[in-house]
Amino acid sequence: MDPVLVYITTKDKTEAKAIGRTLIVERLAACANVIDVMESIYWWEGKICEDNESVLIVKTKESLLDKLTAKVKSIHSYECPCVVALRIAGGNEDYLRWIEESV
Repeated sequence: MDPVLVYITTKDKTEAKAIGRTLIVERLAACANVIDVMESIYWWEGKICEDNESVLIVKTKESLLDKLTAKVKSIHSYECPCVVALRIAGGNEDYLRWIEESV
């Protein structure tokens, strides 16, 4: 198994849900969680910016990461969206197997 969590930031809850649903429908992710209203502080184009964003966390396989990233970039409103993956080192084996079987 090669399960990963993918952390994606979006402009709002509507965009997070739309991206999450697309990833599920296209079988690029087994599950998508939306966390609404996160405050972000970041550098962009030489300035410090502060915005409210939403977080999308998806569970998938590392082997699908390139396809998932390409899909997110193609439908995301940001010029340079945050899409980062973290390997899952362990956990509920039944759940990890479900991720594997769902995508």
